[in-house]
Amino acid sequence: MDLSNLKPAEGSVKNQGKRIGRGQGSGKGGTATRGHKGAKSRSGYSKKLGFEGGQMPLQRRVPKFGFTNINRVEYQGINLDTLQEMVNDKKIKDTVDFETLFTNRLVDKNDLVKIMGRGELKAKLKVSAHKFTASAKAAIEAAGGEAVTI
Repeated sequence: MDLSNLKPAEGSVKNQGKRIGRGQGSGKGGTATRGHKGAKSRSGYSKKLGFEGGQMPLQRRVPKFGFTNINRVEYQGINLDTLQEMVNDKKIKDTVDFETLFTNRLVDKNDLVKIMGRGELKAKLKVSAHKFTASAKAAIEAAGGEAVTI
């Protein structure tokens, strides 16, 4: 070891970066590297999301359209073929209710369930749901089961 290969301990020396705005003698005084005038030179400046340099921003140039009904009720649809598949996989036996669908990850805890008529149902099931399509209800009853509206 000699003076040519001495180093401080790892992590003991931190690079502080340039000290801006600390007088003319520092070389970084005056405008403090911000250029002259304009919004970006001011303290507290932050660019708005979508700002285009004063040009009318895209989200204001594009027209608004459509309508969102605040009273809309969304249902999570489950088809008969899904129920039949669960019967085949022995995940359900004779009753299908919200708990069964939730534990099998077909619905989330706040969903409303609607049974729909795609596919065919061979198993005799007692199905409880918030809504049924006419074809689904007919298919469940034709298979010997019953459709119960929650």
